[in-house]
Amino acid sequence: MKLPRFQNEPFLDFSKPQVAKRMRAAIDKVRSSLGKEYDLVIGGKRKRTNDKLRSINPSNKNEVVGIFQKAGPDEAHEAVELAYRAFQDWQFEPAAKRVGRMLKVAKLLRARRYELAAWIILEAGKTWSEADADVAEAIDLAEFYAREAWRISGPQKVVPYPGEKPELRYIPLGVGVVIPPWNFPLAILSGMTFATLVTGNTAIIKPSSDTPGIAAQLYEILVEADFPEGVVNYVSGGGAVCGNAMVAHPRTRFVAFTGSKDVGLGIVELAAKTQPGQLWIKRVIAEMGGKNAIIVDETADLDWAVQGVRVSAYGYQGQKCSACSRLVLLDKIHDVFMEKLIPSVEEIELGPAEDPVNFMGPVINQAAYDSIMGYIEVGKNEGKLLAGGTGDCATGFFIRPTVFDDVAPHARLGQEEIFGPVLAVMRARDFDHALEIANFTEYGLTGAVYSRDRKRLERAKERFFCGNLYLNRKCTGALVGVHPFGGFNMSGTDSKAGGSDYLLLFTQAKAISEKILDKKK
Repeated sequence: MKLPRFQNEPFLDFSKPQVAKRMRAAIDKVRSSLGKEYDLVIGGKRKRTNDKLRSINPSNKNEVVGIFQKAGPDEAHEAVELAYRAFQDWQFEPAAKRVGRMLKVAKLLRARRYELAAWIILEAGKTWSEADADVAEAIDLAEFYAREAWRISGPQKVVPYPGEKPELRYIPLGVGVVIPPWNFPLAILSGMTFATLVTGNTAIIKPSSDTPGIAAQLYEILVEADFPEGVVNYVSGGGAVCGNAMVAHPRTRFVAFTGSKDVGLGIVELAAKTQPGQLWIKRVIAEMGGKNAIIVDETADLDWAVQGVRVSAYGYQGQKCSACSRLVLLDKIHDVFMEKLIPSVEEIELGPAEDPVNFMGPVINQAAYDSIMGYIEVGKNEGKLLAGGTGDCATGFFIRPTVFDDVAPHARLGQEEIFGPVLAVMRARDFDHALEIANFTEYGLTGAVYSRDRKRLERAKERFFCGNLYLNRKCTGALVGVHPFGGFNMSGTDSKAGGSDYLLLFTQAKAISEKILDKKK
């Protein structure tokens, strides 16, 4: 199989009237289908439960996106058993066929690009550009992992040895439980699911309770791309009930998780406990958040840095594990930088995500709103409130972009992941002190440095401890294949999603060697 060279999917240009018109039409189309009830799909069979959950539009909390089933332990166990049964045949499916299905998924995602973005706008509260980027990344992941799966499908390079024919091949693991977050409800869900399926494993999708509708759309695309019954399963419900039941099941082979540190550590602990009848050590592939810093020194292009900080801190309302939540400014430029930053923050348009004039939409739900507003109250005692600090949850969950200045590195605003539009600004004596502040956290996901000093940039490459470091650009917006994504310490297992070694986490290596017999004997 010969595939064209991978290229990242271009983003849509909504300044073009025809593109904007199509987006508005897609939003209208999706809105007309809101409020429907969706089934669990286990082993190809659709079923409903007595308990339900409702997904709502965070821009308009009175608008129900869909009604979904709350699976319990029985449904969770059934899903694992049937996925295990499907694995017995699926593991031997030729790589070329698996890759072909994944390329078909990419085509279907492209064909439904506007509709999928509309789902993300209405269910996750992403603005047009953020929603489109989510879909584009999902397309990229389908294309990229298809090529990577083909690359690792055959015998791998080993050292020749006289008299033997050695080889190494990668084989699938088994049943994978995929637990995605709500903040990248299509892209991260797609990446973990595609990696599971294209390497020959079976998947159980357990979507976030905030965005199960988007996951249901992806499930239908996978079915249309001819992934067999039981190979992919859709199980909505609470993480503490059905999620934990699937993680603990003895036939579960691995868990692919993205979400909060506390939930991730709970999964790691639960998966580590060997269950009766379990034949393997379960693998956990986890990405668990960050407390990311951007450093700006006196040599930087300050206008360029302000733009990067603004987008990194407030894109998708700061609800990204890669978002900038700490800004470290050298004393020499602190005052002039803040004079540029604050007006830039105050002019941000906030409102419903479906209105393209808005740079920021809502936070995801009432619990998130309450938590972020609680941090803002904490911040009033830990720093100087220079912008924002207010919210309105009357119709949706809206919080003004907020800036606190002169926050101490050890303060709660400097250490805890807020996951909202709150930026803590800190002062550094010099560049080494700035690096020290940036590294003063239990996380290590992303970071950025704005500087024209080559020696400082090189020092940052060596000493800024994070999985994704960006120089003279924003700390968000990792591209598949370009910026393999994953962090250190409590940010997860450094899984490097969208990178050339990611699929190896979903496989195990089998070494084979055949003795060459003397044909004359």
